Amino acid sequence: MRMVKPTRIFRMFYPSLLWHMPKTGKKTIYLTFDDGPHPLITPLVLDILKRYDAKATFFCIGNNVKQYPATFEMIKKEGHAIGCHTFNHENGWKTKNDDYIKSFQEANELIHSNLFRPPHGKIKYSQIKKLSIINSQLSVVAWTVIAYDWDHSLSPRRVYKNVIRNAGDGAIVTFHDSLKAYTNMITALPKVLEHYKNKGYEFKSIKI
Repeated sequence: MRMVKPTRIFRMFYPSLLWHMPKTGKKTIYLTFDDGPHPLITPLVLDILKRYDAKATFFCIGNNVKQYPATFEMIKKEGHAIGCHTFNHENGWKTKNDDYIKSFQEANELIHSNLFRPPHGKIKYSQIKKLSIINSQLSVVAWTVIAYDWDHSLSPRRVYKNVIRNAGDGAIVTFHDSLKAYTNMITALPKVLEHYKNKGYEFKSIKI
């Protein structure tokens, strides 16, 4: 079952996570991209965002930052926000707390951000608590809508519909700048940007 938009019950289990940005009445959407940077795909995403004068937040895997530092610097140079996504994309539910925290710290030594998104959205309460002790300013970011762009059983049009049927003012929308998501993302993303631009929306990065 695809949970494009987290249920109220699911959100209640994790009240400390950031699921939605405050509504300002100014029609703002917060695009996010997970699992990069990728040396070929991330620059293409950056070009699309520039075309629509859109800012976003990139949750980066530490190992990818280590391998592709120039691409990581490109994200920052373009004025987008960055966040930590662990060093090796660990699933918190299946990872020992000490290993999970070590992965976060190793990644954030390269990324230097107060934003963190747990891979797969899976994190234990105990891990959230330990992270808050390490960094009291840390915000653990979830999402309002997830595009499911990596799912090869879906068409680009379905990915596009996943977003526009569920995202409104203040929504945090998740795409992926990864090889697995490329085909759906590269087609759906411009259409999502066009749709909301025509409705008077702005696209901003997450700033806490």
